[in-house]
Amino acid sequence: MALWELGDLSTPWCVNVAATLRVAHHIRDGHEEIGALAAAAHADRDALHRLMRHLARRGMFVEAPPGRFTLNEAAQEFLDDVALAGLDLDGFGGRLAGAWNTLLTAVRTGKCAYHEVFGRSYWEDLEAHPAIAAQFDLLMGPGHGTPDPEILVNPADWQDVRSVVDVGGGTGMQLAAILRAHPRVQGTLLDLPRALAQSAAVFEAAGVADRVRVAGQSFFDPLPAGADVYVMKNVLADWPDAEATAILRRCAEAARPNGRVVAFTGAGPGEEADPELLMLILVGGRGRTLEEFREMGHTAGLEMTAHGRQPCGRYIAEFRPV
Repeated sequence: MALWELGDLSTPWCVNVAATLRVAHHIRDGHEEIGALAAAAHADRDALHRLMRHLARRGMFVEAPPGRFTLNEAAQEFLDDVALAGLDLDGFGGRLAGAWNTLLTAVRTGKCAYHEVFGRSYWEDLEAHPAIAAQFDLLMGPGHGTPDPEILVNPADWQDVRSVVDVGGGTGMQLAAILRAHPRVQGTLLDLPRALAQSAAVFEAAGVADRVRVAGQSFFDPLPAGADVYVMKNVLADWPDAEATAILRRCAEAARPNGRVVAFTGAGPGEEADPELLMLILVGGRGRTLEEFREMGHTAGLEMTAHGRQPCGRYIAEFRPV
């Protein structure tokens, strides 16, 4: 029975469907009786009643009296727009749900099979569907993770830094934190144009807009050359080894002869790399240890010169071109 319960998909699917139908929002708006709730959600009354009773038995929502549902503490999370972005089966959540259907192929082959379900790679799929990409950006935008302005192993090294390129920096939260902490530094935010859409507001709010420019491009193309530091956070784990090495190689080319490349790893000496399966099924990526980063950097023309743990808790590796 325990194994069956662990493999039972009913609760996860009910959570996704409840999120997609916005049932918590309808209950908040006064549609507590199941008939009224079904009408507001454009759902079948009996089928929705079964779903809601299942969730109530699992501690989400309260049914009292029979046929009337109210919000409890667990159900309040259904009102969080960021959480809903990852659960909405009509949007980004549907992509996540579909991608899990490829897990067997991924485990058998060690390769991402996302394209077999959706006809494109994960990143190409986001570019082709702006509404789904917007939900992804909401998940990855402000509030996702904690920006860390002290990205160098040795804080004293900032005395020699005048320019930073944030490679794949998304909305610019990380770069904004760096520029606020280091007023003499100029910054470049590099990512695809879609990902940069929110960056102007981020930089204005941080008071650093006059010290930053954006480069809307792929990081597989040649990068702006001559900066003192090229930083990558939450980037390399999204790619298989060959592509991650290619990104590092572009950084090495741009950083020559005297620049540095800083990459966040997540796993230090003696620690296990992140086993997250979602990276595998979506993009074929994976977490890596510090030694794996050292070898990858060597292949890309970089020598690891320092490493350490940052306040955010993740390990970083500093490289210099060879």
